[in-house]
Order: sequence, then structure tokens, then C-alpha cells
Amino acid sequence: MEQTNVDRALAALEQQHADDPQRASVLRLTRRFKSSWVELGEALAEVKRNKTWERWGYESFDAYAKTELKLRADTVEKLTGSYMFLHKRAPEVLQRDPLEALPTYQAIDYLRRVEEKAAADDTIPKETVVDVRKQILDDGVPVAKVARLYNDTLFPVSENDKRESNKKSLKSTATKLRELLADTNAVPKHLASRVGESLDELLASLGGEAKAA
Repeated sequence: MEQTNVDRALAALEQQHADDPQRASVLRLTRRFKSSWVELGEALAEVKRNKTWERWGYESFDAYAKTELKLRADTVEKLTGSYMFLHKRAPEVLQRDPLEALPTYQAIDYLRRVEEKAAADDTIPKETVVDVRKQILDDGVPVAKVARLYNDTLFPVSENDKRESNKKSLKSTATKLRELLADTNAVPKHLASRVGESLDELLASLGGEAKAA
């Protein structure tokens, strides 16, 4: 598999910090985290808990993760949160063999949010939480499918929020298409102009800015 620029950078840093086993280990696990996210989640949780990042010259844990590991803050939060959730709420899952059989960290993060929501909202049926837990931890159902089945019950979205989300998506798509049409030879100019005018009208209706032809 061809290395990405990020992977090459992480590999170089791993070599550079070979004299610090813990630091090199976290870098190595970051490179492998798609197949070993639990190990990375545990390592990151330890670095965060012990504030090891201070010894490595960073002002914060988030700065360390973003700068050295090239991980987004939301990814780090899901990794550490998912590991801690399993450690506290389903430790038996961590003993499974092989490790790759574990649910994804995204699936565990979804289950964590479901259980937190249920703990704060007694209108959510216990049976629903049990079903979600079983599908994710035992049946290995993809989190996208679980979310489609239960989001309306667990995380309902108001009609206004749906409308605003749709408007945002339409604005983004229309703006991108408008920009492409303004700088392409893939379609006749007269057609690009007509479609561009329609997109301008759509963007104006959505409250977005139309670009000059």
C-alpha cells in the first residue's frame, strides 16, 4: 500500500523519537489506528490522564494530538471516549480475540451517546437501548444501519432543523457547481451560463450569494 504524506511524516517522527518508547509507541499506533483503535484509544487516554504531552513540549493535549499525530480533535475525543466507555461499561468486549473483531470506535461512540441520552431521558424505552447495545457489541451491525433504525427515536430532529440542514447542503452543492461552471470547458458556454443563472436564482432563494457571470 502506498504511504500517504501523513503516514510518512508520522513514520519519520516515530524514528526521530525512538529514544522515547512511549512517544514512539503512540505515533506507531496512530499509523495503525484503523485496525487497532482500542490500543490507540488506551494510549491516548493515558497520555491525556498523565499529561505526558507537557514533557513533550506541548501546551495542551489537543495541540499534541493535532500537531504531532495529525488527528482531529473530534477523532481523538471519540477514540478516548469510546475506549473509556468500553473499559467502564463493557470490559468483557476488550478481552475478545482477535482484537480486529471489535466494533469500530464510531459504533462505540454512538452507543456511548445512546446510553448517555437514555440516562438523562427516561422517555427512551429501555428495550431500545438494549437492542442498540446488542446490535453494536454482539451482532456487529454497521453503525450507519443502527443509526438509520433508531435515530428518529433516540435523536429526533425537528422539522426546522431538517429544513436548515437541507438548505445548508443545497447551498454548498449549488455554490460548488456554480464555481465549476464558471471555470470549465466540459459543457458549452451557453449551457453553463443558463445553468449558472438558475443556480444564482436558487442561491438567492436560499439566502446565499450568487456569483457574477
